[in-house]
Amino acid sequence: MKHAQRNTLGWIAVTVVLFLVLLLVGMFLRAVQANQLDAAQGWFYPMMTLHGVGMAGLWWVGAMACASRVLARYVEPSEKVSSFAMLGTVAGVVLLLVSVFLGRFAAGWYFLYPLPLKGTWPRWSTVVFLASLTVLAVTWLVWVLDLLRAIAKKFPLTRALGWHYITGAEGPEVPPVVLITTVSLIAAIACLVSGAATVVFFVLELFTGTGSDPLLMKNLTFLFGHLLVNLSLYLAVGVIYDVLPTYTGRPWKANRVVAVAWNVVLWVVLFAYFHHLYMDFAQPPAFQYLGQVASYVSSIPSAVVTVFGAVALVYRAPVRWNLTVALFFLGLMGWGIGGIGAVIDSTIAVNSVLHNTLWVPAHFHTYMIEGLVLMVLGYFYHYCQEEAPIEEDLRLHKIATCLIVVGGYGFLAMFYLSGALGVPRRFAIYPANVAHGATLSKVALGFITLFLGGLLVYARELGRRWNKARQAIHA
Repeated sequence: MKHAQRNTLGWIAVTVVLFLVLLLVGMFLRAVQANQLDAAQGWFYPMMTLHGVGMAGLWWVGAMACASRVLARYVEPSEKVSSFAMLGTVAGVVLLLVSVFLGRFAAGWYFLYPLPLKGTWPRWSTVVFLASLTVLAVTWLVWVLDLLRAIAKKFPLTRALGWHYITGAEGPEVPPVVLITTVSLIAAIACLVSGAATVVFFVLELFTGTGSDPLLMKNLTFLFGHLLVNLSLYLAVGVIYDVLPTYTGRPWKANRVVAVAWNVVLWVVLFAYFHHLYMDFAQPPAFQYLGQVASYVSSIPSAVVTVFGAVALVYRAPVRWNLTVALFFLGLMGWGIGGIGAVIDSTIAVNSVLHNTLWVPAHFHTYMIEGLVLMVLGYFYHYCQEEAPIEEDLRLHKIATCLIVVGGYGFLAMFYLSGALGVPRRFAIYPANVAHGATLSKVALGFITLFLGGLLVYARELGRRWNKARQAIHA
């Protein structure tokens, strides 16, 4: 029991501390774009790489840690594998830091082929970056397989996926978190294997000179990256299905609607990444249309069923409102708003205008910082408060929530407005015809400072409980 507690508290500490660091890196990027740090412009692309890869990986492991802990109520995941996952993740992060800070690797989080092999950075920094991805992919794949092993030991695959709800056959009651996590982890195998395959092709070319097909590499890269972010969200949503009833006094059970929705997601989410390749005219046209359809379909069942389910769960219920419940609902709202922005961009006719603008980071920052991040932080607070109860200061909860919402959405609004005005993404310095991008970046800095203030208030409240829980373990 104490091993499990130490693992969970370790994941909480690693996630929150790294988030604060990577948030400051993001603020650095906007400061450069606002023409506030002219002397540091040369660090923009290395820091963009660190920020992107770091945030995507950080919230994947944060969501995995939450799902693993909640699953432990129903199955028996290995705590040794969880410890291994933390060590592997830390090792991967250290390699990433070396490649960026010492090697100034700057290919971006998407590391599109052949850029990692063609940059001005030294060859060894590319090798270290690829080693970082290899360590992370292998570590996370072992973690995923262990959770699937634990689920399969109690629930056969057809039961874990809720097929008996769909067919009306007799079967055990399957907690929604088990169903949703099973869906997410099956897709995660494809995600991590595609990431590993991408690295293998890079390494082959690096050491043998054997070139790769650029279109294949781009498909593999986005299958990996797009799935990783989406599955992180799904894991966090599964946690909400399980934890929210604690505060409403009502059960949230799996049924035919829930089972159908998430089984549909399992199939279509694998093809939604095609909307990242609309500009690649060599891609078969059928894949392009499939990308638009899959992007629409994947967003509807999971989001609509979950959001309506959450609203129904609290409607006229004696809800015990605190920071966890507020962050859960705000996280679901951010997921929905970011999803709408993503669906708009995944429409082929609109994508041709918006795809290379700041509209793209607008929508994925929405369902990350105002969606996934809030869901995970909500569970972290819930866990620590359950392990080490302290009288709650609802006034501080309101302050933290208001700062996170106002600061977060003000920051995001500058992204959306910039995208609508045609400000390009990935630019460190904006040319004269889009100079308004620098002005909007300055405004964004002000808003994200408010968000940081709310996060620090949250960290204070969480830290008190985290420290008390840590002391209890060692008592």
